[in-house]
Amino acid sequence: MATMNAPAKLTQMNPPTNPVQIRLTRRSPAYWRVTIDNPPINVMGPEMVKQFQEVINALEADQQVKVVVFDSAVDDYFLNHSDFMAKLEDLTSMPAGPTGLPPWPDFLARLTRLPVASIALIRGRATGNGSEITLACDMSFASREKAIISQWEVGVGMVAGGGPMARLPRLIGRNRALEVLLSSEDITADQAEAYGYINRALPDADLDAFVESLATRIAKFDKWAIAQTKRLVNTSLPPDVELGAGWDACIASLGRPAAQEGIKALMAHGFHKPGDVENRLGYYLGQIAR
Repeated sequence: MATMNAPAKLTQMNPPTNPVQIRLTRRSPAYWRVTIDNPPINVMGPEMVKQFQEVINALEADQQVKVVVFDSAVDDYFLNHSDFMAKLEDLTSMPAGPTGLPPWPDFLARLTRLPVASIALIRGRATGNGSEITLACDMSFASREKAIISQWEVGVGMVAGGGPMARLPRLIGRNRALEVLLSSEDITADQAEAYGYINRALPDADLDAFVESLATRIAKFDKWAIAQTKRLVNTSLPPDVELGAGWDACIASLGRPAAQEGIKALMAHGFHKPGDVENRLGYYLGQIAR
């Protein structure tokens, strides 16, 4: 996870741009959409984490839902890195979730175990948190022209906190996982498909119709069969202790001088606002590296 920076050295706290940052739409009793909507660049702060918790609570409590699709209402961004203008303590003071993990890895672990099919529809950047929710979903489909996936944290002196070290090796193999994590590069949809990071890269014009058709099809099937099949496939999941260790390392990394200096350098170039740094984060990480 690309989480918030530790001390208040870098910036001051800003109020959320949009208090309702996640919209849950019930297309039918069996088919729900979760739309991320925090313009201008879909960063994730403590308020969005709380809203993700509300979403997973609702999904777990409902007996009729069979499929949920995560998408974005913000052009060029699926889900971005976390809000570096927020206070770290606003996140770390939140109580643990039912898994015993902090709220963000708790949400991701519960999403993967949810007896509901989950699909990520990726258009735009899936940076840090966006990659992590993609890895937690059961399936992911991305715009060939517009999707970029990134685990960028090492490039700024951080450790990711939402479980990619635990999930990626099981998904794409150890060597490719290390390439993704240690290079901190932007990954195109075609490369992500070739590595097995996502299910498919689709032409942007076809993406919505494809995901809609798949979600509608799954929503017609028996929920017990969906849930039991997913439960048996989930025997290959990483244990929660691995997710917790990643979160602890992430929080510890935020206070390190290397991370502070890296984030400041990105901010000086225009990080955290619409523009070239957010659009080509992998390139700029290479530029600020010493």
